[in-house]
Amino acid sequence: EVQQVESGGGSVQAGGSLRLSCTVSGFTFEGSDMGWYRQAPGNKCELVMVIDSNGSKYYPDSVKGRFTISLDSAKNTMYLQMNSLKPEDTAVYYCAADYSECMERLSRGQGTQVTVSS
Repeated sequence: EVQQVESGGGSVQAGGSLRLSCTVSGFTFEGSDMGWYRQAPGNKCELVMVIDSNGSKYYPDSVKGRFTISLDSAKNTMYLQMNSLKPEDTAVYYCAADYSECMERLSRGQGTQVTVSS
């Protein structure tokens, strides 16, 4: 059974940092696209950062230079290091490689909440 569990969210002040984790089981990173999406209240799922099976990374300008994605195959865990957080980063973050996966996890109430105060 494929499982993904997000953790590491919390409340921080603007300028702070958080590291999110996504621990997976039932599959390996090799050959898989992995990533993070987020959903702010009233908004649709939004790409945060995706790393494809070739190691290429995709992300919007809004997180460029602030967020970093990494994979630890030994721990079956993907990380999202978020620095210089802004109030507009406030959202529920999902371990998801595409929009449809984000929506599915959203419907299941999964994800981890990140709240950034000004």
